Amino acid sequence: MTSTQIPASASRLQWLASLTTANDEFQEKKFLRKTAIIATIGPKTNSPDMLQKLREAGMNIVRMNFSHGSYEYHQSVIDNTRKAVASNPNGRPLAIALDTKGPEIRTGLMRNETDIPIKAGHEFIISTEDKHKDCCDEKVMYVDYANLPKVTEPGKLIYVDDGILSLLVLSIDGPNVHVRAINNGTLSSRKGVNLPKTPVDLPALSEKDKKDLQFGAKNGVDMIFASFIRRAQDVLDIRECLGPDGANIKIIVKIENEQGLENFDEILRATDGVMVARGDLGIEIPASQVFLAQKMIIAKCNMAGKPAICATQMLEYNPRPTRAEVSDVANAVMDGADCVMLSGETAKGSYPIESVRMMAETCFLAESAICYPPLYDELRACTPRPTNTVETVAMAAVGAAAEQDAGGILVLSTSGNTARLISKYRPNVPIITVTRSQQTARQIHLHRGCYPFWYPEPRGVPPSQWQTDVDNRIRFGLKSALELNIIKPGSTVIAVQGWKQGSFHTNTMRILTVPTEMEDLTILPLVSQ
Repeated sequence: MTSTQIPASASRLQWLASLTTANDEFQEKKFLRKTAIIATIGPKTNSPDMLQKLREAGMNIVRMNFSHGSYEYHQSVIDNTRKAVASNPNGRPLAIALDTKGPEIRTGLMRNETDIPIKAGHEFIISTEDKHKDCCDEKVMYVDYANLPKVTEPGKLIYVDDGILSLLVLSIDGPNVHVRAINNGTLSSRKGVNLPKTPVDLPALSEKDKKDLQFGAKNGVDMIFASFIRRAQDVLDIRECLGPDGANIKIIVKIENEQGLENFDEILRATDGVMVARGDLGIEIPASQVFLAQKMIIAKCNMAGKPAICATQMLEYNPRPTRAEVSDVANAVMDGADCVMLSGETAKGSYPIESVRMMAETCFLAESAICYPPLYDELRACTPRPTNTVETVAMAAVGAAAEQDAGGILVLSTSGNTARLISKYRPNVPIITVTRSQQTARQIHLHRGCYPFWYPEPRGVPPSQWQTDVDNRIRFGLKSALELNIIKPGSTVIAVQGWKQGSFHTNTMRILTVPTEMEDLTILPLVSQ
């Protein structure tokens, strides 16, 4: 299904009515998938060979979960990812993301390391006194959040182990919180604790998080997935911790609690992107409300031109996911998510490659169900005026691509900002992003529809040769896109570039025809004068 099959003026309802299931185009057009796939790497997939197979299946971003694993293990993931890329340098770039553990609350250790089953109605004490830390039993359970008695109150709930055990607060006595079990469950060591409807004053960064961020900056990771962000200041604290070595690392906040939702607008202004982390969010707020939060977060990200990631339990039951799971992935794409994420499916599942393939095909087909013309109009209408020059050109390029029935938009970008703004207006065609920055090439996967190509020629072109260099980069981008069947010979491409060297000078749009002869795409020599 493409926008040329029905009038550009078609309504969303007409667009959907024209969809068909008689579509076997995925293998032929798999490089046209606009939505990026993030895959969590575990011991089963942590080898150059498996990472390359996941890359070929459609993985764009490697995720390291710092809630588990040693620095030695995470270093091996980074090294193996780079080996996989080196083994096939002509493949798509692979970004590396560090997912922080974040501030969390956990129970203590059970006496004799023995789990204790309890019945609904059982009453006991949750204590913050250290003397109970290593000897919990059915009478007293330690929790490592000292301010718990101050922030909770009778009638509130405490969830343990992802909400498997629900406790009702009865009374508070100094460091002790008296609770009653609402359901049958088990008291176990080191289980996570959630406090729904309760403001928590934990610091955004633990000492472990600070060390993890410094490890990431030292190793040149491309982005941070920052857990349990509650306010804009948390983002600024992370940026400060990353320091000069991590100044170009993207910070993607994870919204996982009610405080994050309440303060979302200020968080969005401070962050580079947002992840809807539906696991903890579904414990902190009623599960029936998670889809509302997802739609709100993604919509606000779309209007701000910042990437939105949808994560958690997307294809758990592989190799054949349920219809509900596939629909969940498709609806996330149709909501406007730039990326979707696999967690246990690729970290410890038995079918990691099949999971990525299924995710890729579902995303590709879901993108065809989006009615692009009214979406573009809506995004333009939501943009405050006046726009800056770069955004004006980006907006015009997307409009021109629709008017010309172009096969793609080619952008020359140093920082990725122009490509980001073009992506904001959701063109129905690929955004061929040519950059000299390898990190920008990796990070651009965060933005829907951007296809990165790293231009290996060095910077520092003499001013007299600048236009030749621009034309060479355009030829390189067209040739690379043709090789992947992203564009077709003879089709129209909208080219966007700056008027002089460097970042933030984009103000020029050109309408080009893709050459039918490959010799017309030969890189011209730069002659010094």
